[in-house]
Amino acid sequence: MSETIEKKCVAKGVKLTDQRRIIAKVMSEAQDHPDVNELYLRVSSIDSKISIATVYRTVKLFEEAGIIAKHDFKGGKARYEEISEGHHDHLIDVNTGEIIEFVDDEIEKLQKKVAEKYGYNLVDHKLELYGIKKKS
Repeated sequence: MSETIEKKCVAKGVKLTDQRRIIAKVMSEAQDHPDVNELYLRVSSIDSKISIATVYRTVKLFEEAGIIAKHDFKGGKARYEEISEGHHDHLIDVNTGEIIEFVDDEIEKLQKKVAEKYGYNLVDHKLELYGIKKKS
């Protein structure tokens, strides 16, 4: 992503303490959708003085500012990702928790078609697919 969470915070007027800056950097570099505990482990390996409460508060602040998105995938823990310009959907492995981001033009067209069938203009959607990896 071209614009980091740190830059988005500056643009939105979110004050960045040193601890928030570390949390923002870790989140920007995440290739997955970490939950707060996973973020805390990554952040505390950089600065052991950052508490889990600070991570919770910072994640909530970033979410309320529209910088990160919270996902409540099945299976419990809320997971987070940086909000990006491009839309994508998610495929979640129910055994491992692995999350695959994807875009499928046919699905996008079908969703619009369904909305139009019922007399609506589609303004937004969220698609989560849950699966079990096939044995090869």
